[in-house]
Amino acid sequence: MKLLITRNLPDPVIAKAQGIFDVTVRDDTAPLSCDDLIQSLTDYDVVLPTLGDIYSADIFDAVPEPRAGLLANFGVGYNHIDAQAAKAAGIKVTNTPGAVTEATADIALMLMLMTCRRAGEGERMVRAGTWTGWHPTQLLGLHMSGKTLGVVGMGRIGKAIAQRAHFGFGMKIRFYNRSPKELDFPAEQIASLTELAAQVDFLVIAVPGGPETRHLIDAEILHALKPHAHLVNIARGDVVKEDDLIAALEAGHIAGAGLDVYEFEPDVPDALRNMENVTLLPHLGTAALEVRTAMGMMAVDNAIAFSEGRALPNAV
Repeated sequence: MKLLITRNLPDPVIAKAQGIFDVTVRDDTAPLSCDDLIQSLTDYDVVLPTLGDIYSADIFDAVPEPRAGLLANFGVGYNHIDAQAAKAAGIKVTNTPGAVTEATADIALMLMLMTCRRAGEGERMVRAGTWTGWHPTQLLGLHMSGKTLGVVGMGRIGKAIAQRAHFGFGMKIRFYNRSPKELDFPAEQIASLTELAAQVDFLVIAVPGGPETRHLIDAEILHALKPHAHLVNIARGDVVKEDDLIAALEAGHIAGAGLDVYEFEPDVPDALRNMENVTLLPHLGTAALEVRTAMGMMAVDNAIAFSEGRALPNAV
């Protein structure tokens, strides 16, 4: 079987794939173009795509008789793939849940600390050579320990964030989830997202991307937050209505934000880049070698199961 890997992956992943498939690995780090997307469904039996490879309904419509039978997505999020349209075209879709949980949760805690303790601002000061030395009122931020964390989306990643915050920082946990959730540590489920926002010092977004969650965090939610509160997004960029976030920050409705993802990624508005109270990361959620390797191995395992006619381990 012919396998296309749309972006270069860690060496052990490529080696494992090459032991089973006739593998093509793109050298380009940019997402597939429209023509590339169509060609991938025409020329390969399995495609291993990732974030930014937009398999929309139009792409599937353009290939009425696809050769490809599986999109083995590299990543837990697959909102760049129209899974219903893929199914209608006879193409299966898998993802890589579990492998990303701990690393993404770590990034959330890092963003919480960086934004509330003004770490990015302080580092820029040191690098610019403008730091004149310690004094008692310099860069005073918000003390994170003991505060209240609101988690939007209590799935694997949301739970891992909440555990770290509760057990590591003594934070009170409240959360919003579309279905009831029982947890094995103290946490209160709040029925309304607006009510949750009004009760917390930090609001962390950990929901899947897609039409159901697009602009879930808008002006109403942002205005419900306390003026000293911080917003953190490690989910998908378009879960937050970026213009509303910018307006809330400029007006002082919230104290700061920590972002690893953006609505029109990789474009980041000048307004956000120019704000000292916003921490900006280049989508580092799973950027650890062992994590990306585990994700790739899981994607290849899905491809192998497909090639052998077995049940897919991580079908979506």
